[in-house]
Amino acid sequence: MNAIVALCHFCELHGPRTLFCTEVLHAPLPRGAEDSPGQGEQAEEEEGGIQMSSGICTHSPAEGASAESSSPGPKKSDMCEGCRSLAAGHPGYISHDKETSIKYVSHQHPSHPQLFSIVRQACVRSLSCEVCPGREGPIFFGDEQHGFVLSHTFFIKDSLARGFQRWYSVIAIMMDRIYLINSWPFLLGKIRGIIDELQGKALKVFEAEQFGCPQRAQRMNTAFTPFLHQRNGNAARSLTSLTSDDNLWACLHTSFAWLLKACGSRLTEKLLEGAPTEDTLVQMEKLADLEEESESWDNSEAEEEKAPVLPVGAEGRELTKCLTGSSLLSDCENWQPRKLSVFKSLRHMRQVLGAPSFRTLAWHVLMGNQVVWRSRDADLVLSAFEVLRTMLPVGCVRIIPYSSQYEEAYRCNFLGLSPQVQIPPHVLASVGPTILNKMEAALTNQNLSVDVVDQCLICLKEEWMNKVKVLFKFTKVDSRPKEDTQKLLSILGASEEDNVKLLKFWMTGLSKTYKSHLMSTVRSPTATEPRN
Repeated sequence: MNAIVALCHFCELHGPRTLFCTEVLHAPLPRGAEDSPGQGEQAEEEEGGIQMSSGICTHSPAEGASAESSSPGPKKSDMCEGCRSLAAGHPGYISHDKETSIKYVSHQHPSHPQLFSIVRQACVRSLSCEVCPGREGPIFFGDEQHGFVLSHTFFIKDSLARGFQRWYSVIAIMMDRIYLINSWPFLLGKIRGIIDELQGKALKVFEAEQFGCPQRAQRMNTAFTPFLHQRNGNAARSLTSLTSDDNLWACLHTSFAWLLKACGSRLTEKLLEGAPTEDTLVQMEKLADLEEESESWDNSEAEEEKAPVLPVGAEGRELTKCLTGSSLLSDCENWQPRKLSVFKSLRHMRQVLGAPSFRTLAWHVLMGNQVVWRSRDADLVLSAFEVLRTMLPVGCVRIIPYSSQYEEAYRCNFLGLSPQVQIPPHVLASVGPTILNKMEAALTNQNLSVDVVDQCLICLKEEWMNKVKVLFKFTKVDSRPKEDTQKLLSILGASEEDNVKLLKFWMTGLSKTYKSHLMSTVRSPTATEPRN
């Protein structure tokens, strides 16, 4: 993920400052940033597939007198202890991702002037004008030129600070607005966890200092003097001192590097060539319907005069049950992994069931007949349906994974039941459609991998969905006579009875977008053509 995560601080002497930032490097490190031969091997650790090292020969724009003239960062004289994270001459931190050959580099400021300017502007805005009510919480801002920013401001307790707290922010900067917005829930939760840990450490130090020497009473008994003179340099207090954690920056680098890696692995972009498939259109329509249903549900809840009242003591009993029960760590001991008795692919299912039984099952799936699977193992049933659904267009799939009673075929074509539930008998008899023979040929070919078989299924579905589109337009839109329909089916190679049944069933899986497009084309005066 091409992003930068940074920790910022509002210094009472120098204003907003960038304390620590982690960036992603896809290309080789800049000149002078390569690992030294022995230094990088001294402190390497494994963290979630990332190899960590604290030895890179880089310097912050604010570090070193020789760099002050050419560096975009603030001069050393303009920084106090509260503005500085790493000590002068500290090499910074770097993590190597073995899987992707990506490097995560952390220092106080980015070494590139343009990146420094972007981070600096985001830092200033996050601690000045772009702030939530109450000055603590998340906010989104940015533009195409300077990037888009997710900022979360928060306070850290300090017994020597004005108001007994200092102001910080964690910012995530990215040029891709859509990607950052889609990552909002994930980033917000993880950043909130980092903030909670920092605040928890600082609170312990604050309480210990207040217990030893209460500052509130001391300040009230002190005669009034100008604030900055009274503080005698207490504004320059580092975050490591506030949290009493000497390894703070190394831990923060680990957290920021993991955050960038995990966020980049969550979402992947797919390049779609040509028009979207019917499965894609149906999935988009279902997603839109769910969003509309969710909005209407939220609106109906907002109109309620008051929330339903729980029975007296009900909430307390649940809370007591959670508190008095075993802890989360002890519950982990009772956790059982998912059973291995599940179907992994169509080929695996065919091997387990045998060729004759699998062919019969696949025929009913393709014909749109209801498939009822009775078993005590709900995971097994669910895995079977997840595998079988790949044979059908998305619009033709209706699953009830596990039910305590039989459901009619119009409600679902995949139904999971316990062995005690009684179901109506089904008659299994047919030779099977043409597409089933092609599917079996792909499944029996051991030279094809599972991924190749999946692609074959996708191609077969698209081939027959195209036949479905032609038949739909021919019969439902153009209203051609039955004789012409039989000729069309012969041309399509689907004149057999089983193929006709399959086409009619798959016709129910066409997207609303495609159907409305055809209907609007027919109604348009320019679309009418003379028929021979």
